[in-house]
Amino acid sequence: MLSVLKTLTACALLSALAVVPAAAGEITPRDQVKAMTRGVNVLGYDPLWKDPATARFQVDRHFKVIKNGGFDAVRINLHAFSHMDADNQLDPAWLKTLDAVVAAALDQKLTVILDEHNFGDCGDDPATCRPKLSAFWRQIGERYKDAPDGVVFELLNEPNKGLTDDLWNSWIAELLPIVRATNPTRNVIVGPAFWNNISHLDKLSLPAADRHLIVTVHYYLPMEFTHQGASWNPDTPKTGVTWGTKAERQRMKTDFDGVQAWSRANDRPILLGEFGAYDKGGMTFRAAYTAAAARQAEKRGWAWAYWQFDSDFVVYDIKKDAWVAPIHRALVP
Repeated sequence: MLSVLKTLTACALLSALAVVPAAAGEITPRDQVKAMTRGVNVLGYDPLWKDPATARFQVDRHFKVIKNGGFDAVRINLHAFSHMDADNQLDPAWLKTLDAVVAAALDQKLTVILDEHNFGDCGDDPATCRPKLSAFWRQIGERYKDAPDGVVFELLNEPNKGLTDDLWNSWIAELLPIVRATNPTRNVIVGPAFWNNISHLDKLSLPAADRHLIVTVHYYLPMEFTHQGASWNPDTPKTGVTWGTKAERQRMKTDFDGVQAWSRANDRPILLGEFGAYDKGGMTFRAAYTAAAARQAEKRGWAWAYWQFDSDFVVYDIKKDAWVAPIHRALVP
């Protein structure tokens, strides 16, 4: 990683970004979704962002592992606010790291989703978040305006709490023009409030004239199964919860059918941006749930991005340098 950061000049970055031949804007949202069918969330909590020398994720090697493992895309979770100064300007060192990450992923011909992931900050304090989020997209839009279509923007992960449906819709109307000023036809991912929950899709308001949008939803239902034993979720501490009955599978199918009906009615393609089951659950049931969600998404022509490569819900064990075989097989049979 350090060698990449030291040697990646501006010219080298442009060369690396050119691995996807089409110029920005030449791919429709539906074709973009097809290109990024199978994805995985990466790098959200890796020490790489503060000190590349301590990175768990080795960008050159692990992006190759991901590509060879049968994946088409990576959703890079960016906690950018902590790398801004008092004027909301992004740290040049952080941006240099991001450039190296993007270039390494594109070099493996992976679609790169740049996901602004400060959902906690924005839900807890929308007033403070708002100028930071605008500043982020102004800077990122300018920096990546000449990047290939393989770079996709995601406005904000899981708007929640104080960032209500109405407020989030008003932010979408403000943020998209900021992005479009430099990236008029780049595909942008946006989802509903209430944690990108499928139940709030009908409250999502998008500009009808912008046809370069992909809509994302996250799916972790039922929470008592997918988040069992999760210390950060006090509502679902119980362990030993199973999944896979006919009724449970039918619930997932019905939920996905509802999203598909919305997609068709609104002519917007879908990314299932997060799904999975926490590590405290039984592996057999976790794998069954993961496979069911991935196949249901694929059946409807959606792209998906599993939560996540490393940390928890893991599909790859970095310490063992190996895939978690049951989860990997569930995702890429």
